[in-house]
Amino acid sequence: MKFGLGLLSVLTALTATVSGQATSAYTDPATGIQFQRIDIQSNGGFHFAIAFPQNPASDSEFIGQIKGPVNTGYSAVALGGAMVGNLLLVSWAQGSTIRHSFRIAESYIEPSIYTGNAVATTMYSTVNSTHFTWTFRCQNCATWSGSSTGSTGFDASADFTVMGWAQASSGTTNPSDPNSAIIQHDNGFSGFNVVLTNARFAKYSSWISAAPTATSSTGPTSSPTSTTTSAVVTGTPAPATTYDYIVVGGGAGGMVAADKLSQAGKRVLLIERGPPSTWATGGRNGPSWATSNSLTRYDIPGLCNQIWIDSVGIACRDVGTMAGCVLGGGTAINAGLFFKPPAQDWDLNFPAGSGWRSTDMTAATNRVFSRIPTTDTPSQDGKRYIQESYNLMSNIFGGSGWTSVTANNSPNSKNRTYAHTPFMYINGQRGGPLATYYQTAKSRSNVKVVLNTMVDRIIRNGTHILGVELSPATNEGWSGKVMLKYGTGRVVLSAGVFGTAKILFRSGIGPTDMLNIVKASSDGPKMIDSSDWINLPVGYNLMDHTNTDVVISHPSIVPYDFYAAWDTPIEADKTQYLNSRAGRLAGAAPAPNTMAWETIPGSVDGIARQLQWTIRVEGSMGATGDNLLTLSQYLGTGMTSRGRLGISSTLTTSVITPPYLKNEGDIQAVIKGLNSLMVAAKKISGVTFLFPSPTQTAEDYVRSYGGGQGANHWLGSCKMGSDDGRRSGGTSGSVVDFNTKVYGTDNLFVVDASVFPGQITTNPAAPIIVMAERAVERILALASPHHGSYV
Repeated sequence: MKFGLGLLSVLTALTATVSGQATSAYTDPATGIQFQRIDIQSNGGFHFAIAFPQNPASDSEFIGQIKGPVNTGYSAVALGGAMVGNLLLVSWAQGSTIRHSFRIAESYIEPSIYTGNAVATTMYSTVNSTHFTWTFRCQNCATWSGSSTGSTGFDASADFTVMGWAQASSGTTNPSDPNSAIIQHDNGFSGFNVVLTNARFAKYSSWISAAPTATSSTGPTSSPTSTTTSAVVTGTPAPATTYDYIVVGGGAGGMVAADKLSQAGKRVLLIERGPPSTWATGGRNGPSWATSNSLTRYDIPGLCNQIWIDSVGIACRDVGTMAGCVLGGGTAINAGLFFKPPAQDWDLNFPAGSGWRSTDMTAATNRVFSRIPTTDTPSQDGKRYIQESYNLMSNIFGGSGWTSVTANNSPNSKNRTYAHTPFMYINGQRGGPLATYYQTAKSRSNVKVVLNTMVDRIIRNGTHILGVELSPATNEGWSGKVMLKYGTGRVVLSAGVFGTAKILFRSGIGPTDMLNIVKASSDGPKMIDSSDWINLPVGYNLMDHTNTDVVISHPSIVPYDFYAAWDTPIEADKTQYLNSRAGRLAGAAPAPNTMAWETIPGSVDGIARQLQWTIRVEGSMGATGDNLLTLSQYLGTGMTSRGRLGISSTLTTSVITPPYLKNEGDIQAVIKGLNSLMVAAKKISGVTFLFPSPTQTAEDYVRSYGGGQGANHWLGSCKMGSDDGRRSGGTSGSVVDFNTKVYGTDNLFVVDASVFPGQITTNPAAPIIVMAERAVERILALASPHHGSYV
């Protein structure tokens, strides 16, 4: 089977959550045009249909049809899947007229007007009291340019591709202007699979000819003529208090850093750019049935997947991939999987004597897992729910000699083993660092937490950090500057792989090409002089688990609609959870209750590579049906592919070089792991392979794979090591030393996922927290930094 190449790596989380939504045959009763159509029952509904010529070129035109409600701000389709980096077609009704424009987004911010040569010409349009329907000929729409992610389009001659839809409930600032500013979609969005093989029609030309005389395109012809003035965010002036430590970012690393530093008696300021999350932290975001019971969307495990269809106010809008800009970061929005790191994750990635080998990490690991208990039975009634997937996979793996283990009791057993998934839930709710490290830090009088506040840049005098410059995200946030205690204070960056890199770039720390982009941007006048730039390889060494999805069906599998639980939960399930923290909603969505691991010897380069399988109860890759499982293979420890992230002129950060399967060693490991699974599964009666197809080999599938390769488990962009990256001019080597101190600075540290030099085996939340425990231990052991002077 051939897959559309428009997916690329940018389709990280979105493609992973397509959940079996795929186009099906549809004939428009008004025109007789035949389509492949997706029909979404969102608030008001969304319909997108598409038809191609019988023998399309890879960049072929198509006939499209969008149907949306007239009382909705806009209805849009992303022709490459995810919003970021792909061509967007946005449409809305203004009276009896349908307006549209092409847009492209560099990150999770308002998309800019697309200046390429895409043209949408109206063939038919109708507007009634409830909906508009717009049928159009789209030329030069399958390929595009100017993408910040490197996406260039989809292959119309392929068998399959992924697109996306989005709606906003209100808000084009000037409905009569096709180029009007638009608000972020807040009325639903998701990906869907387009079955291209069934979207090609011999009658295509006759449908084009039969349309009335083409009307002039109402696409982009001018700059916006009117905008709505947004409320000015002024924030609260930062107080003149000075601190021993300023910790930037309230995610996995930052919460641990704030807690451990304050426990040592240091005066700590923890700055988080987003709002509170769980109820205990002050969050109030959730469905009414939850908030009326002192719970938020973040507290309830079964609502964790809601992030992929409703990320308003949560997703970072200046990052080219899904990232949580909310207190807790990824640990607030993820599925809560929490694995004790195997020894190989330290021993293969750090040299002897570095202080980061597995024996060095034992105490930190024990501290983490004594504070954050894990459970593979999250329901408080002691029962396991939605276990059909585990039972099936137990037969598959057990039948081929794999061994069942308790994952966190046997962290080093990672070859041909499987387990019930361990979670960081506590008493049926989200636990992790939000419920432990953050709570003890917040309770101390020597800790100040400020939310809704962004750190724009570090204030430094040459090598010495003096403080940070702030801008408010809301009026509750701080503005101005916060300074360290003179001569002895330290800044710890824990803003995540993309956020930390952005702050460094804006502070004159990074490769010259990225710093020049910042210098030429609106940030230029505030940027430190180029004579004080510190050239380090920030953004290089980027890693993510390489994802390869497999879809099977089996009659024993029973699906559960976790998305419906937001508005219309099954009453018995809701009651069971609220009364007892038990039942299906006490477990993560979409029931990722089974894990497996295999080590693949290195036949190409002698490097063994680790694979992890995460099994969830839903379809993907366009598969439809009620008995589906998606088995996501993650390529981990030992992988040697690397990518790079960068910053744009609009100061958004995104992947500029994807880190997936760049060499034969990595490719062979994925193929061999997939083949191992296929051999095992085909022994079990009733198992049907949908992706790969029953006639496809593992090698054919991997080499032509068109699904999302990203796992959104980003690591490595501020690599830790002894090879000072300044020696290479900032294009290779390390960014921080083994104390996590940034090379070329006296008192700047990075404590987040950025510092990992190599890939790890499992989901990264627990390893990041263990790393943070160890990093703070080492930071506190250092002598005071050199004195600097204020400027």
